[in-house]
Amino acid sequence: MSFNVSERYNCVVIEFKGNVMGGPDAVNLNEKLHELIEEDKKNIVVDLGKVKFMNSSGLGMLIGGLTTMRKAGGDLRIANAADKIQSLLMVTKLITVFKNFKSLDEAIASFEE
Repeated sequence: MSFNVSERYNCVVIEFKGNVMGGPDAVNLNEKLHELIEEDKKNIVVDLGKVKFMNSSGLGMLIGGLTTMRKAGGDLRIANAADKIQSLLMVTKLITVFKNFKSLDEAIASFEE
């Protein structure tokens, strides 16, 4: 898995690509989130549009990111989750934990409310 970070309006977009499997990727994501917190950038949207597969460690990585951002007074929201990932979120009941949006634009706009 790789990820790109870009800033959009009032939030930071982290775009994941490939398979989200946790492990070393979780460490990289956690370091990036802490850098963003130090820069006072606490509104995060994770774009899952280019993710092919996610396992339980990948979900754990997202939960860790969500916890990190909420403790810092921010939030981590999900956009563009494919049907397979939506199903995974529903089965694990994480759909009730994450704010989940069909499009990146909707997720970004949600921080303006």
